[in-house]
Amino acid sequence: MTGPVSEGPEDRAGGRRLVTGVVWNALGRGVPLLLALALTPVLVGLMGTERWGLFTLALAMVGIFGVFDLGLGMALTRAVSEAIGEGRGRDAPALVGATLVALLGLSAVMAGLAWAFMPVLMGRVLIVPPALEAEALAAFRVLAAAAPLVVLNAALWGVLAAWQRFRAANLVNMPVSVFYYLGPVIALLLWDSLIAVMASLVLVRLVSGLAYAVLAWRDVPGLGLARARFRLLRPLLRQGGWMSLSGALTQVLLYADRFLIGALIGLTAVAFYATPLDLVMRMWILPVAVAQTLLPAFASSFRAAPERAALLLRRGALIVAGLVLPACLALIALAEVLLRLWLGAEFAAGGGMVLRILGVGIFFSCLAFVPGTLLDAIGRPEVTAGFSLLQAAVFLPLGALLLVLIGIEGAAIAWAARAAADCAGRFLLAARFYPPAAPASRALLPVLGAAGAGLVLLVPLPPAWAAAAGVLVLGGVAALGWRVLPREDRGALRARLKGAGA
Repeated sequence: MTGPVSEGPEDRAGGRRLVTGVVWNALGRGVPLLLALALTPVLVGLMGTERWGLFTLALAMVGIFGVFDLGLGMALTRAVSEAIGEGRGRDAPALVGATLVALLGLSAVMAGLAWAFMPVLMGRVLIVPPALEAEALAAFRVLAAAAPLVVLNAALWGVLAAWQRFRAANLVNMPVSVFYYLGPVIALLLWDSLIAVMASLVLVRLVSGLAYAVLAWRDVPGLGLARARFRLLRPLLRQGGWMSLSGALTQVLLYADRFLIGALIGLTAVAFYATPLDLVMRMWILPVAVAQTLLPAFASSFRAAPERAALLLRRGALIVAGLVLPACLALIALAEVLLRLWLGAEFAAGGGMVLRILGVGIFFSCLAFVPGTLLDAIGRPEVTAGFSLLQAAVFLPLGALLLVLIGIEGAAIAWAARAAADCAGRFLLAARFYPPAAPASRALLPVLGAAGAGLVLLVPLPPAWAAAAGVLVLGGVAALGWRVLPREDRGALRARLKGAGA
């Protein structure tokens, strides 16, 4: 093995390594995102509103495919990270090989089931125009065949994350991900069909998986396939099963509303709702970048250095809030303006208020990644799964009710309310099941509460008033955040500012 097999928790959970990982993970997703935003109007124009609605449902399906791994991907990252932190890195290849083989078989079975279910989805669940049914069925079946690629890519990324290879992984990820958005445009120009679009997405996933495998080979020669020991999967299956249930419930809570809209109202309403939702969910690149960096650091330090793990929780939440809050304020204040410039007056009129409401919810949705990652790292995914099940029981009926009573704005209100409840609940659960995190969670409460209240107050204001109020909210939250920032981080920032001014 050419990479390090043992590092102490102080090394793996250091502030500098955290920031470096976050920067590379954000770049790896942010650069392709800019292209995606630019190409969205082109794709809408090439597809038309109804086919665009189907395309947004297809992207939701890709997210759902991620739960086909029974949580083994994330459980693998945690187990390998813990082994490295405890000096047992040489045991990892046998675990990696067994996990990859198991995931390939499992995801292939799931892909077959998804293929068989597609006629039911197209013919009985969704309101698909008859002229589009055959094309939609074939396209979604092509996408279903890509389920093993989605699952294996996530596992290989998890291997790279365990060894904290964020720079190398993202240098590969950026050019490959560009074609995840450029590929559908090229495909439509060559063949005006959703089938071509889905085939291009599958090809990009294949190239991405091969690239990750080459990188992972450095730390796990042969990807551990020759050393696979399947008995090692038993503890991973227990923990991964809970992670999978939590992930499945999260995906249902995230995407059920657009399928309800497609079943109750139609594909045009799906487009007006799902497009703002997809826009705000692009902001997930920021908390995901933080969470991917935090998971191996938490897993390596929560036993040996609990004070470092608690510090990471506070740092991670403040980093996410600092990155996400300005964007949320801008989305709420300029919702209609942005949609009009991006997609035209029709989308601005149909989805402007939806975007404003979701701008509140996405702030809390992003923050929830931080305590959720801590719960996974300490080996308590069943707590997150149980909480997600409670949310599903409450918010799925609420979302359906508000959709019927108010329309797509009602669905947006339910989505935002669930995101806020999810964030608050995960912080409470993290403090309950990992006591060192309790002081950090209490310290963050004024900052996060002030930010959430400010965002809600902006929603009904006209754009000019909302923009002015947003500046005040940002200033107030920044002042509170500075007081909560760990002392060593304040000192480091002051030193950098003095150095820059010298």
